[in-house]
Amino acid sequence: MPHSKIKRKKTRQISVGNVKIGGNAPIRVQSMTNTPTPDVTATVTQIQRLQEAGCEIIRVAVPDQEAARAVAAIKKQIHIPLIADIHFDYRLAIAAAKAGADGLRINPGNIGALKKVKAVVDCAKDHNIPIRIGVNSGSLEKDILKKYNGVTAAGMVESGLRHVELLKSLDFDQIKISLKASDVHRTLEAYRLLSAKTDLPLHVGVTEAGALYPGIVKSALGIGMLLAEGIGDTIRVSLTRDPVEEVRVGFEILRALDIRHRGPEIIACPTCGRCNIALFDIVEQVEKALMTTTEPVKIAIMGCVVNGPGEAKEVDIGIAGGDGTGVLFRKGRVVKKFAQEKLVDVLLAEVRQYVADLESKASKT
Repeated sequence: MPHSKIKRKKTRQISVGNVKIGGNAPIRVQSMTNTPTPDVTATVTQIQRLQEAGCEIIRVAVPDQEAARAVAAIKKQIHIPLIADIHFDYRLAIAAAKAGADGLRINPGNIGALKKVKAVVDCAKDHNIPIRIGVNSGSLEKDILKKYNGVTAAGMVESGLRHVELLKSLDFDQIKISLKASDVHRTLEAYRLLSAKTDLPLHVGVTEAGALYPGIVKSALGIGMLLAEGIGDTIRVSLTRDPVEEVRVGFEILRALDIRHRGPEIIACPTCGRCNIALFDIVEQVEKALMTTTEPVKIAIMGCVVNGPGEAKEVDIGIAGGDGTGVLFRKGRVVKKFAQEKLVDVLLAEVRQYVADLESKASKT
């Protein structure tokens, strides 16, 4: 079980569908679809894959009325809350809410006149759904850009709090905020400033983080450093990639900080000249096979029969191979030897039995 020493800032709690955010609720992992929203089949298929990977809230783009209408059909086929992402046209927010969206993500600065913002807020009240104020570094108001001589963390915070006050003036307080820049430094500074000024729940991420490796590094640093300081109630890792990878990385960030543990943790030796098995392929096979496993189990995949079990003595289950022989070990103790080609099969069978035993114990308590 997690035993993180991080002291998390206590924020006001809101609900997105049946998922609670802020307060004492777990830090939630969310993502966004990259399919055309009106393509209901493709969008639902992607969301179902995301659900299996652990995604707890999903956001879909709503660029037109066709996409807003599709929300109703999508909602019927998924099991996690859906947030409609709106830009510019307030009527799309209203249509998405009426179609069953569990929340709205808007930038009030580009929604338009006060009466349009009020129409969105009134609709959100009627449907009892929250609004996320999403401020991006590329969409700050002209007067703020002029005041701060460009895009700054302080300017992003001022923009976000301006929008909060606008919604509060309309008697609406079911609010979450995000302030995203595409670089780590401004993201960190903005969230630190914002966290000191409000108790509203915060959605944390680095926007437009990029392709796989730069995106993972930026997100791990930006999101991870904020979470380590107790800042953040929901997270999204932005990658130019299959969004399932965003969810996997999100949970790995939480695991690395000992905040939440979901599914297997796989450790593997980096390989050296002593390794004579296809370790990379084995790790990939095991990762794919266990992607939907939710129970926390620590697994080792080692490339040396002699040293591997001892080097990984803290894991629950492990395998090692070499010279045609495979071994299965638990807590550093070898319990079984077998032909090397059966490494993956033996490990998966052992993990599934271990998980079944955990689930059986949990059902009896």
